[in-house]
Amino acid sequence: MQVKLALGATALLASLVSAPAAMAGSSASSGSSRLTVTSVSNPHPDLVSGDQVLVRVSRSDVRVTRDGADVTSVFARQPDGTLLGLVTGLHDGRNDIVARGARDRADLVVTDHPGTGPVFSGPQQEPFYCQTTAFGLAAAVPPLCSAPTQVGYEYMSTSGSFKPLADPAVTPGDLAQATVNGKSVPYIIRLEQGTIDRAVYQIAALYDGSNPQPLRPDTSWNRRLIYTFGYGCNSGYHQGANTAGVLNDLFLRQGYAVASSSLNVLNNNCDIVLSAEAAMMLKEHFIDTYGPVVHTIGWGGSGGSIQQYGIADAYPGLLDGIIPAASFPNANGTMFDVVSDCVLMDNYFATHPGYTLAQETAIAGFGYYSSCQSWDASFHPGLEPTASCDASIPASARWNATTNPDGVRCEVAEQMVNELGVDKQTGFVDNYLDNVGVQYGLAALRSGAITAEQFVDLNAGIGGLNTLGAPAPQRETASPQALRAMYQGDLNVSATLGLETTPVIDERDYVDQIPGLNIHTASWSYVTRQRMTEAGDAANQVIIDDTQALAPQANAYNLAQMEQWLDNIEADTGHRSLHEKVAADKPANLVDGCFLTATSTPVPQPGGLSFTGTSGPCPAAYPVYSNPRLVAGQPLDIASLKCALTAINFAAYPVTFTADQRARLRAAFPHGVCDYAVPGPQQAQPRAWLSYGD
Repeated sequence: MQVKLALGATALLASLVSAPAAMAGSSASSGSSRLTVTSVSNPHPDLVSGDQVLVRVSRSDVRVTRDGADVTSVFARQPDGTLLGLVTGLHDGRNDIVARGARDRADLVVTDHPGTGPVFSGPQQEPFYCQTTAFGLAAAVPPLCSAPTQVGYEYMSTSGSFKPLADPAVTPGDLAQATVNGKSVPYIIRLEQGTIDRAVYQIAALYDGSNPQPLRPDTSWNRRLIYTFGYGCNSGYHQGANTAGVLNDLFLRQGYAVASSSLNVLNNNCDIVLSAEAAMMLKEHFIDTYGPVVHTIGWGGSGGSIQQYGIADAYPGLLDGIIPAASFPNANGTMFDVVSDCVLMDNYFATHPGYTLAQETAIAGFGYYSSCQSWDASFHPGLEPTASCDASIPASARWNATTNPDGVRCEVAEQMVNELGVDKQTGFVDNYLDNVGVQYGLAALRSGAITAEQFVDLNAGIGGLNTLGAPAPQRETASPQALRAMYQGDLNVSATLGLETTPVIDERDYVDQIPGLNIHTASWSYVTRQRMTEAGDAANQVIIDDTQALAPQANAYNLAQMEQWLDNIEADTGHRSLHEKVAADKPANLVDGCFLTATSTPVPQPGGLSFTGTSGPCPAAYPVYSNPRLVAGQPLDIASLKCALTAINFAAYPVTFTADQRARLRAAFPHGVCDYAVPGPQQAQPRAWLSYGD
């Protein structure tokens, strides 16, 4: 079923506005001590949710009110002389928090939103199926799917496993110890679960025997938060039966708190905007509960990496540093172009025998053609109306063109209706996929891997996908509106926004030379690096290669290095820009490298890693291959979702085509072939913190 929009698609997209970055409405000076009021739990006071907000006042000689009511008593003086207080009783909409000194005042306008959302993601999907019972929470009522918060306890046993703990005041005989800032503490975990933004959230942190308070942080918490993001890419209409996980020994035994939401698993929703909103709301709740956070680190692989890169760029400030693994630059743009390519290649090769496996591999670009088959098998269902519907969505509720035309459609793009709008002719979400002008197998032709006839036949016969996600003779054409929205919303990550000032350690879990169904190939880390380079430089991205067997060593190393990197930035009080500080404050020994054995540190790669690098210890162990769009001639950034076109220049090919072959190529490319030397149609500079209406 289509989401019912409060505005028409065109009007909705035209109404996108950037969220203000202002912290406080006004302030006044008194001597040398300027009075200010700032929101701590959410640096964007116009995007606060729930009924409370953690506030800091710069001086203690003041009286504080909320909408005229005195709330000074909720504030406590901090060691730095400021006041910190949890202001409760907010109502939806405008709330005025005012601090008054003897001769001055400062104002903070807080715009509050419901804890069920939305804040900036736009109209919520309906129907929406609840899954709170999968977490042991009470059954919930759709569409808000709210359930009472639940707190339980776990402990780490001396055998190395987490076990439930009914009473945290009772010390189990096999209780292990954790070490926080050099101090040994009982390894008991407080696990909080509840619902925010219609998602189920989880928070795990060491427990010192008292309930967390924002003005008196838990003594066993190191004041850092790790936010985990989960796998996959699928449509929504359901709450999700899992988060990305919070019971992680590597994090918890060092004193980190860990948070995650079921809407931070892209397999439950493949929408970066909604994931960013869920993360913002949960992080705000965490700070309201535990207190100010020194910094927040993003963590997760595959779909989890997509969220980290996307949120770091389009919603800067939510994550201070990111550690994406098995990374991709984004999902709904570049990645589903490759899904579409591989679906079409599989269909073409199945109906056009005569290509060897080596030729198919050369056309696809991967180390093994099975990677393309994996893209097809894993994500083709997400391009079809109901093939990927979650089991929680009843069959009776699902779309059918004849019997239920208004039913739930589960194609991945459906998750992005607020961003992309609706095609009025089909009723489906506007299409952003495009392969008009793409010369499949161009590099394979140039290398001699395929013949001129094979190149012509491939491009004449590959076709595109229709509205229902099925192969069709015509190539697929993107909607100008969808393209514009993809670029303006930074949904095809540009790396021109928050990524410029975000420390990145990209953990490349290597699979390129593993036969079988495999999508996590190494080229994607370099696609992201190229985008960062074109945006300015990639000095804030480090790539570390490893294998699944060596991941534990890599995880521990990457976390320690990221912690040091962020601490260095925090301690840097110089006058350089944040971009300059991020590059300069990187630990000296943190460079591109690879784990070759189970050591605690990687082998450095002289000169750094690159897409084309072939010498040195890391390229020898972890060679990088290509992908279908790169083989078709697109630059490494793969930044344009639809290419500009230019007339076919037959003199530019390394072969001589017959008259018949030339005619067939002209028919295959009636408007010309891709010209990547100029920007693609609708390509534009994105904006951060876009709101899609509420």
